[in-house]
Amino acid sequence: MLEVTRTIAIPEEELSFEFVTSSGPGGQNVNKVATAAVLRFDAAGSPSLPGPVKERLRALAGSRMSAEGVVLIKAQRYRSQDRNRADALARLTALLAAAAVPPRPRTPTRPSRAAKERRLEAKSRRSTTKRLRGRPLD
Repeated sequence: MLEVTRTIAIPEEELSFEFVTSSGPGGQNVNKVATAAVLRFDAAGSPSLPGPVKERLRALAGSRMSAEGVVLIKAQRYRSQDRNRADALARLTALLAAAAVPPRPRTPTRPSRAAKERRLEAKSRRSTTKRLRGRPLD
């Protein structure tokens, strides 16, 4: 059971791992040992996630989520399968925790009178500077 928040927990059955060879430097170890972990999580079909969390997850995951709603995380930072597996789980947990936080509603505000005056003063100063750059009048 992967605990994301107090209200969201993902059962291990919803997660699937595949181990592949890593890319990049590492010599013989990288070429012959499948240590990179690819974590698949079907977020769209998961009964563990509420609807709003799924929508926010789609926005946050970006290219890590396929069109079918499957989140793919490839972890290849470490040399061992166990550490890469733990890294992939930690990254998924962080992604789901970020998606679980609802956005704060925006409170509309208006600029103060002093702010408006400062903006207009800056505009007039800039206008004067540009006007003085032109050709002198006869």
